[in-house]
Amino acid sequence: VQLQASGGGLVQAGGSLRLSCTASGRTFVTYIIGWFRQAPGKEREFVAAISWRGGSTYYTDSVKGRFIISSDNAKNTVVLQMNSLKPEDTAVYYCAGGTRLLPISSHYNYWGQGTQVTVSS
Repeated sequence: VQLQASGGGLVQAGGSLRLSCTASGRTFVTYIIGWFRQAPGKEREFVAAISWRGGSTYYTDSVKGRFIISSDNAKNTVVLQMNSLKPEDTAVYYCAGGTRLLPISSHYNYWGQGTQVTVSS
């Protein structure tokens, strides 16, 4: 399966960005699509994930109430709507495909390229 992330950019604090992750190929091998992020000098961290079937979601505490993850199964696309962005949200964001709805990167076997999100203060 191939994952293509898009939608990053530069935004002021308080603004919004919409990231998309489109899956192609053997999409049936990934039941879960997750978003992770990595800021300079920091380890990669979990942001949110969604199950293709049933739409169950999982968010890290720091983005609850600000980010919304959703899926469009017909388009094999997962969207991460990011609102009320803060400078600490600045990072490279990666989408990943896995089989369990867990915030652990080792459970995700397929990774897309990153997309930069920069939030200015």
